[in-house]
Amino acid sequence: MKISKLNILLATLAGAIVLAGPAAAEDRKSITFATDATYAPFESKDASGNLEGFDIDLSKDLCSRAKIECTIIEQAWDGIIPSLVAGRYDAILAAMDINAEREKVISFTQPYIKTPIRFIAPKASSLPQYKVGLDDLTLDDVSPEERAELEKLAAAFDGKKVGVQVSTTAESFMTQFMPNVELASYDTPDNMILDLNSGRIDASLSTLARLKPLLEKPEGKDLAIFGPNMTGGPFGKGTGIGLRKEDGELRERLNKAIGEAVADGTIEKLSMKWLGFDATPKQ
Repeated sequence: MKISKLNILLATLAGAIVLAGPAAAEDRKSITFATDATYAPFESKDASGNLEGFDIDLSKDLCSRAKIECTIIEQAWDGIIPSLVAGRYDAILAAMDINAEREKVISFTQPYIKTPIRFIAPKASSLPQYKVGLDDLTLDDVSPEERAELEKLAAAFDGKKVGVQVSTTAESFMTQFMPNVELASYDTPDNMILDLNSGRIDASLSTLARLKPLLEKPEGKDLAIFGPNMTGGPFGKGTGIGLRKEDGELRERLNKAIGEAVADGTIEKLSMKWLGFDATPKQ
């Protein structure tokens, strides 16, 4: 797959960090989060047009702990990091994975969840029958056994098309580890699932935290998750809140709040509510 537009922007922004907005003050009383409201169950809109989801509930909890007044605004995914660096808002709370490419330009809080990446395909196709040799692949340092499993998985996609959301870690993974597999890139995950159900693509790749709840919805009833649990490497260190590099004080305040939410079971409670399993980061 080609280098994503976001990666090009990241490289440009890394050399132009002077565009960043003002650093966080120690007496900061309010912040503005940006989110992409197309990624249920983390952030989406209810029937009345109100934002809802894991990240929306989490923002309220963290801001209460940090004693900060918070506002959430919507921002399209492919411009979400450049707009943060330019000072349009203070932080990104949008199920964003912490990876090395993004850390060249922005900083992150500690992870508030960790969840593996999986493939999904129609139940009626041959792909869900794929026999996993290794249940878990950790891609920070790929072993020969893991490399063989990735090659076997790529062979299963011969003649098939895999969908990914543009400028995501899923797209980076396919580029790095399965460059010969035909890809289709999508602006939103909803459009990707529409094409999966209509047969325009054969499979898609996303976080288990999105895929597991999807199976409980009408659009997921004919789909099945398959393949190994994949973590690390292009998928990064977990999911965190993105911040400008100079906003260290705000990062520490949010880290403290996240640590408290992990310790007292709030992250587990929100995980069970929105994801259907406990995605609490394990040290």
